[in-house]
Amino acid sequence: MPEHLSTIQLAAAAVLTVAGVVWAIGVLRLLRRYRAQALRELAATRLPFLPAQPGTGPLRESVELTPAEQDAFAGLIRQLGHR
Repeated sequence: MPEHLSTIQLAAAAVLTVAGVVWAIGVLRLLRRYRAQALRELAATRLPFLPAQPGTGPLRESVELTPAEQDAFAGLIRQLGHR
């Protein structure tokens, strides 16, 4: 016990510390409750201004290569494979 503090000052510091801890716990509980409620409400609502999204992506595109392009591509792959 510090010599320059009275018993009343130490008791007041302890009471304020306990009150601060209780306050912090209460605020955290309120924030968690309202955050969970807000997340439930957000999941339940749709954004009406966004158009409906298609279920599939765009069609896949492909291009046929000429035999010369195929040979050039095969040469490139061989070059990169040696590294």
